Amino acid sequence: MIEPYHFTAPDTAIADLHARIDATRWPEAETVDDWSQGVPLTVLQDFVNTWRHDYDWRPAEAWINAQGLSTTTIDGLAIRFLHIRSPHANAAPLILTHGWPGSILEFRGVIDALTNPADPAHAFHCVIPCLPGYGLSERPAAKGWGVEKIAHAWGGLMARLGYTRWFAQGGDWGAAVTTQIGRLNIPGCAGIHLNMPIARPLPEDLANPAPDEARALAALQHYQQWDSGYSTQQRTRPQTVGYALNDSPTGLAAWIYEKMWAWTDNHGRPEDALTRASMLDNLTLYWLTATATSSARLYWESFASFAPADITMPVACSVFPKEILPAPRKWVERHCSNLVHWGEMAKGGHFAAWEQPEAFVTELRAAFGKMG
Repeated sequence: MIEPYHFTAPDTAIADLHARIDATRWPEAETVDDWSQGVPLTVLQDFVNTWRHDYDWRPAEAWINAQGLSTTTIDGLAIRFLHIRSPHANAAPLILTHGWPGSILEFRGVIDALTNPADPAHAFHCVIPCLPGYGLSERPAAKGWGVEKIAHAWGGLMARLGYTRWFAQGGDWGAAVTTQIGRLNIPGCAGIHLNMPIARPLPEDLANPAPDEARALAALQHYQQWDSGYSTQQRTRPQTVGYALNDSPTGLAAWIYEKMWAWTDNHGRPEDALTRASMLDNLTLYWLTATATSSARLYWESFASFAPADITMPVACSVFPKEILPAPRKWVERHCSNLVHWGEMAKGGHFAAWEQPEAFVTELRAAFGKMG
């Protein structure tokens, strides 16, 4: 059964958020003049001050509720999702999956272009679910909700919506879920698109890398050495870090805002790539739904599944220059025997649809257009 769903945060929850921000016990400033120790104190204070005094959650809430927000129970868990049907009856059904620390709000800037293009041949019916334990979906009470199970759940969701032939798209954890949809040949899926294809180098790649491989290897080394602390904590002890993230809005803001800096194509500030208002919308969704801990737990469930998978169905990839875990085409082709599209973007980072909505839409049209 699929039913409409409405989310309204109580005024008391907003008041509690404000009170907790007001009670923040700030640490001393960093001992460097850059971001190498984390978000600089004055930068985070400015960001949180905006959250406290110059931000209103209600417009984002109203937008979510206006997008066909629905709920359905799959394997005992309530999955909440946006379902935006195109006015063009022959539009292709498409399920779009977000990642961490993003949300369904990542796709806000692409929905209209995908569902209501000038050319009906480019139209999609969009299904945008909250991952289990993220945002508005229920938090799993028992282990087992890894990316393989989510892939099956997404197949069940599309079937329940009446879609017998559909496409899937994802980045970050959305890429891991979408990769599993391809690997498992989930019934009904006719092809997938990834903006973070998952592949790894072989020994011979390390010995004599091509220029694009050398860039990818350098990025992987940087990630492992300087940028993977969050994932190590979340895949090993999500509960421990979750106490702090669930209790302190300032702590949660630092945890997420740093990734908006590290993972976007910016000139030194996250706001170069993403609007502050949109980042606060995303952050507030995590806070009001108390999903910092449950979202981190997906790393514990499925970090080992962030691995290459052999896929025979049609695959399309769009790569953005500031992706945190880049994979050159040569590596991807080893696992995707039916790679029908490979797009290389001039700018953009990890949050493809959020950062570069026009390029993202253009890529999806080209990619799925090659899959019939």
